Amino acid sequence: MDYKDTKAPLSTITYDKNEIEAPTENIYKAISIIAKRANQINSDLKRELVDKLDEFATYNDSLEEVFENKEQIEVSKFYERLPKPTAMAVEEWLNGKVYFRTPETE
Repeated sequence: MDYKDTKAPLSTITYDKNEIEAPTENIYKAISIIAKRANQINSDLKRELVDKLDEFATYNDSLEEVFENKEQIEVSKFYERLPKPTAMAVEEWLNGKVYFRTPETE
C-alpha cells in the first residue's frame, strides 16, 4: 500500500467518538482494530525504510570512520515527515478501508 498519498493529519486532532465506534458499535473493539492496523502500517513503513537505507549502506570494518550520506539523510527525513501510523490507521478506519471480522459470529 502506498502510504505517501494519505490524507491523514500530521498533528493530533480530536475525532468524534460516535463516528469511530459506528462500524463496531463498541469503542474498545474499534480502538483495538485501529491499533492493530497502526502496527501493520508501522511495520510496513519500517521495512520499506530499512530496504531503502540498505541501498546506500557502505560496509567497512573501521569503527573510526563515519560517513554522512546525503541520500540516506534525505530518505530518513522524508519518512520522518509522514503522518504517524496511528493517524493513518484512523483515517483508513473512518473512510471504511479497514476490513475486520469476528470469528465468534461466523
